[in-house]
Amino acid sequence: MTTKKADYIWFNGEMVRWEDAKVHVMSHALHYGTSVFEGIRCYDSHKGPVVFRHREHMQRLHDSAKIYRFPVSQSVDELMEACREVIRKNNLTSAYIRPLVFVGDVGMGVNPPEGYTTDVIIAAFPWGAYLGAEALDQGIDAMVSSWNRVAPNTIPTAAKAGGNYLSSLLVGSEARRHGYQEGIALDVNGYISEGAGENLFEVKDGILFTPPFTSSALPGITRDAIIKLAKDLGIEVREQVLSRESLYLADEVFMSGTALKSRRFVACTAFRWAKAAVARSPNAFSKPSLACSPVKQTINTAVGSG
Repeated sequence: MTTKKADYIWFNGEMVRWEDAKVHVMSHALHYGTSVFEGIRCYDSHKGPVVFRHREHMQRLHDSAKIYRFPVSQSVDELMEACREVIRKNNLTSAYIRPLVFVGDVGMGVNPPEGYTTDVIIAAFPWGAYLGAEALDQGIDAMVSSWNRVAPNTIPTAAKAGGNYLSSLLVGSEARRHGYQEGIALDVNGYISEGAGENLFEVKDGILFTPPFTSSALPGITRDAIIKLAKDLGIEVREQVLSRESLYLADEVFMSGTALKSRRFVACTAFRWAKAAVARSPNAFSKPSLACSPVKQTINTAVGSG
């Protein structure tokens, strides 16, 4: 049994106690990774709990299911209301929300039988920053992984699918074995893709760069929020293929993602290249020893006052 994080989980339309939300060990998703999910943040505000980019997240959940041809009986609006229900039921003001669509006990064939249905759960619980609260202020150590992201014509990177995250496990666990907090994956062509579970940005000469989706990067919702916010602030943004060496030449590099968490809405964890890191490893990027770049500081200020 997992450590209890909340009292209730929404399970196929019913509110079930945390300890009673169980699935069979022969569930298809457990054997073949047939699930899609979302990670969403709910923030406390003067108007009460606010779910960040709620509709976009639930639409992406539907889109991920559509890519894999998973039937989902609930509409986007119904899933949004279910999120609100589980937040209220657990008396939460700020929380991490995990909707999950998975294929249950439908048989052992890789291809589920005709007319099968999926199970849907939505959990909400308190969860701090993914890489630790200190990472938000102090930055992290990261390395370029020896593992590449999968090619888009093998596993669709636009879908946030459970099985896709085995790649993330390899990237992240390799980094931790070598003493770093996070890994950076390249795509099959050797260009920058993303972190183990985050989108990546570079700042150079006042311009904000980020890899395109064609580099096997997930269409991140927090990524999209940062891009739109930066443009509103008059910061030039370029979505383009980025070479590995651009990491070494950037003024700053930071990551974005829902689980990372940061002030209010935008989640950014920064690290900066330092010459001292060369002695450690040619793949290494050190914690920032200076203040944030003007570009990221502008974004942080806008988020903090938003």
